[in-house]
This record gives sequence, C-alpha cells and structure tokens, in this order.
Amino acid sequence: MSVSTLDQLARCASRSQQAMAKAERAFARLLKLAESSDSGQMRRVAAFIAATFNGRTFPLDVFELRAVDVAISDDMLRCLDALRWARADLYTLVPDGEVRVRSVIRQVRQREEAHS
Repeated sequence: MSVSTLDQLARCASRSQQAMAKAERAFARLLKLAESSDSGQMRRVAAFIAATFNGRTFPLDVFELRAVDVAISDDMLRCLDALRWARADLYTLVPDGEVRVRSVIRQVRQREEAHS
C-alpha cells in the first residue's frame, strides 16, 4: 500500500473511533431518556432507538429529528454518525444495552396498543 492509502486508512480509523466514543455517550443519554419518560419527545427517542436496533422492523422518518429538542437531535446525529462507520451496533456500547433496548421497544408497542 502506498503512504497515501495508509494515511487515508489511519484518518478513517481515527474518525471512526471518535464517532463511536461520541455515540457511546449520546446513545446512553437517549436510552436513559426513553426509559424514564413518556412525553411525545420520548416516544420519538424510543422510535429512534428501535430503528437503530432493527431498521427493517422499526423504520424511522428522518423528519422526526426536527420534532425533538436540539440536544436530543444532536445525540441522534452522533448515533447516526457512528452507524455510518459501522464498527459496532449502538446497543453494544452501553451496559445491558440489548436488554434495555428490547425493554424500550416493548414499552413503545404497549403504548401503541393502548392508544389503538
């Protein structure tokens, strides 16, 4: 490999690591919000979390980012950046992530059923 290619790979690896570190904190904040509140914003946060877990089953309208506070949408964007680099699933970045995400998804489904 040429030096240029090695430099480019090193820059990509660095950006990936930075994105994952930011997403770890952002995803933890979003998950905590989804677990602890029932407001309209938290429904959107929970839908976002579900989409990052399984986008085929839980598709997300990206315009939802406009319907939440700036700090929340900033955290969502940090998570999307990490997904772009695809080094790890977001739920693996937080303690008990899969269990917690599945719990949030169950709560969302229960709320939807109750309102149907």
